[in-house]
Amino acid sequence: MNAEREIRAKYRALLPSMDERHRRLWAGTEARALGRGGIAVVARATGLARNTIARGLEELEQKKPLSVNRVRRPGAGRKRMTLLVPGLAAALEELVEPVTRGDPESPLRWTSKSTRHLAGELNEQGYEVSHTLVAGLLHDLEYSLQANRKTLEGASHPDRNAQFEHINAVVKRQMKRGQPVISVDTKKKELVGRFKNAGQTWRPRGKPEPVKVHDFLERDKGRAIPYGVYDLGRNQGWVSVGVDHDTAAFAVATIRRWWRELGRKHYQGAESLLITADSGGSNGSRLRLWKWELHKLAQQTGLTIMVCHLPPGTSKWNKIEHRLFSFISQNWRGQPLLTHAAIVNHIAATQTATGLKVRCVLDTGTYPKAVKPTAAQMNEINLKPDKFHGDWNYSILPKGNR
Repeated sequence: MNAEREIRAKYRALLPSMDERHRRLWAGTEARALGRGGIAVVARATGLARNTIARGLEELEQKKPLSVNRVRRPGAGRKRMTLLVPGLAAALEELVEPVTRGDPESPLRWTSKSTRHLAGELNEQGYEVSHTLVAGLLHDLEYSLQANRKTLEGASHPDRNAQFEHINAVVKRQMKRGQPVISVDTKKKELVGRFKNAGQTWRPRGKPEPVKVHDFLERDKGRAIPYGVYDLGRNQGWVSVGVDHDTAAFAVATIRRWWRELGRKHYQGAESLLITADSGGSNGSRLRLWKWELHKLAQQTGLTIMVCHLPPGTSKWNKIEHRLFSFISQNWRGQPLLTHAAIVNHIAATQTATGLKVRCVLDTGTYPKAVKPTAAQMNEINLKPDKFHGDWNYSILPKGNR
């Protein structure tokens, strides 16, 4: 009994540092040292099977033991379920990727593909598997849990690169002449109230900011519609926070206000204004109201309004997105946007180490939807399309200019 207790104590001490092979070799060594009946003593002390200890003794006596890096002899160990159950791997892959690997009408096509759901469907097909086994099989098949990744931009226009080169050339030429260049767009509309805002902020431990469970619009507070103007030459931003609708009238009203408050002070004597914008939204290249409102701005300011639209599906390359809007999102991350005044203050407080400064105002004006300029009004516009893609690149001149 003393020998058994000693072996048990040694086994418990060594167990954390031994793999399967080390355990049976060590057990075989102890059994051999005990002599006759040693296998039975070691088995009682350790709980190892007698045939396992016997295999350890055999390996100790072999002239060609296992390679140092092997735990079992080739072909030993439990067989994989994918080998024991033909068709299991294929059935599982058809459920995980039904469009490319199987029937697009798979019962899990529109269902959360959790391991429990997958196991349930496989069991209905006659395979006896658990959700833990499914998880192991997925790893064997080189699947892993992954989030969506934003990489698809839609169909690429054949003149996409040429348009980017054109915009780059026009912007450089305009800035070299000391004329203003701005990038414009609408930032994501925000619910006003105690709603969850993405990101984290420092708070006392165990006291997160309480927010509502459901993001339902509060009609008395509404939404905030931030429309931005980014001055490429001065690294300055202007944002008007609207409360009505995101229309072309609202977009141009923001540009007009930027020019009145900041632009004309910084660009005294300017003759033209270059605007780079997306091809869709309230400043879309096909939007008649956008061109009509720019026509009115040109008459009011005397500026030639030059417009270059980014190719469809490339909005993330708009300068305002990563030079202004991204920093606004960082500044208010993790904080509920309780009021329109709070949103204005958050935006106005946005700064960067590279010198970005932002002005922000609340625009309480009304901008009705579905306003369409008449044919007579469109004929008033002194529109001059560029030779290259006149639908994306054009100038709107004040009256009397040709």
